[in-house]
Amino acid sequence: MSTLKNSVQLMGHLGQDPEVINLDSGKKLVKFSIATNEFYYDNSGEKVTNTYWHNIVAWGKTASFIETYVKKGQEVLLRGKLAPRSYETKEGEKRYITEINCSEIVPTSQKSQRQV
Repeated sequence: MSTLKNSVQLMGHLGQDPEVINLDSGKKLVKFSIATNEFYYDNSGEKVTNTYWHNIVAWGKTASFIETYVKKGQEVLLRGKLAPRSYETKEGEKRYITEINCSEIVPTSQKSQRQV
């Protein structure tokens, strides 16, 4: 059970192509977001859909896989962990964000179901 302490699994669609960053250290980083939807029916019987956006980052081998096989609009299933961090805007304001550090990803809407 100790591996379940910080574990996330999501299935959703990419909002844009992954942003690939090659760092000076030789490491590769990709960033992208996915949308997940949930729905319910209100009191009048109308279907209401809520869309949630999740920021995803991946490193190394996983980042290389995403760069090659994952594109905007594609549905993916991913596993990772929550990773909170802070940053400073150009105006000097401190902001906080929680990202999902992706360790595994499977493109679900591709004909070839490659996995990393």
